[in-house]
Amino acid sequence: MNVESKKIHDTKIKLPIFLDYQSTTKVDPRVLEVMIPYFGEFSNAHSRSHSFGWTAEEAVEKARKHIADLVNADSKEIIFTSGATESNNTAIKGVAHFYKNKGNHIITVCTEHKCVLDSCRHLENEGFKVTYLPVKQNGIIDLLKLEEAITDKTILVSVMMVNNEIGVIQPVKEIGKICRKHNIFFHTDAAQSFGKVPIDVNEMCIDLMSLSSHKIYGPMGIGALYVRRKNPRVRLIPLISGGGQERGMRSGTIPTPLAVGFGEAARIAKEEMGTEASKLEGLRDILYNKIKEAFPDIVLNGDYENRIPGNLNLSFPYVEGESLIMAIKDLAVSSGSACTSASLEPSYVIRSLNNGHDLEHSSIRFGLGRFTTKEEVLYAADLVAKNIGRLREMSPLWEMVQEGVDLNTVKWDFH
Repeated sequence: MNVESKKIHDTKIKLPIFLDYQSTTKVDPRVLEVMIPYFGEFSNAHSRSHSFGWTAEEAVEKARKHIADLVNADSKEIIFTSGATESNNTAIKGVAHFYKNKGNHIITVCTEHKCVLDSCRHLENEGFKVTYLPVKQNGIIDLLKLEEAITDKTILVSVMMVNNEIGVIQPVKEIGKICRKHNIFFHTDAAQSFGKVPIDVNEMCIDLMSLSSHKIYGPMGIGALYVRRKNPRVRLIPLISGGGQERGMRSGTIPTPLAVGFGEAARIAKEEMGTEASKLEGLRDILYNKIKEAFPDIVLNGDYENRIPGNLNLSFPYVEGESLIMAIKDLAVSSGSACTSASLEPSYVIRSLNNGHDLEHSSIRFGLGRFTTKEEVLYAADLVAKNIGRLREMSPLWEMVQEGVDLNTVKWDFH
């Protein structure tokens, strides 16, 4: 991609501006620095008969401990995987298959990441029963509906800690307590929350948790699955067969440079989480207030208070989201999850909020991160506001609204 520099308000801003931090982050230079030496060495951590293997194993175990420390887990409970998608598949399918003689019912949420929903649908094809809980208009589940959905056949509840599109934080601690009370395993997809909000697997009664490296300024290609060892002990049938690495739960050679990078990213996140959250919250508020000041009728998707600081998901009535993205090419933003962006279907997460006005077609996700600056946020707010006005002037729906037409009363002809 060609990146040009433009002088805005006497400050050089590199364009395009990356505001898609929920899709990925770039590797922090401090992370890259500790990774590089392992690319130039013989670094198979499973080669335990010589010093090269011992050195690699020591580095991998150090990284494993950094990851465990960030969530108050035992390092033996951290299983390296290729990423959160594999972790989610392993947790859901692995537990379902191991405990199928105990029960065949799973509970999840309709706004989960696609890999969780598809894993559940895969299990439905095998005969499992799955309950998909709805969310309230703010994107958060109703705890009473969760408890009502539990049966004597329920073996697993899977609820993501932070939604990847709208950034809302689910009441994980309360969910964990409900599951523990009913002796049901609780899995949470924490790809968007790990390193961004405080997590304590014991206090939150989490039994399985999926993690991702590239969401916290670590390398792509590696993730982890937390699997509780006791009180209660969780067992699962692995997806991948082979040499029995990772306590037999995930065979395959651990990529030492990636594991080292993941561990360093977790170490940095633990040290800087508080200050980074405060910074991002301030930048998010600036972006939201500037756009809302220009267009008061924009719709915030998801609860404003119970959300991660770096996420802002807005719908712009009477403006097509894809048209707006094309109009603001100086900004790297998205209209939904990066994992489903190959599909032209509107966001099922926004649709689940039932905000009306066909808003799933007009939503934009702004993701702020470690390297976002105030100057970039101000530029982004001005650019978005300018183009909303221009696109609305071209919209026949906006013209009808200006003339006082209630679009809900219009009978449309479909051909």
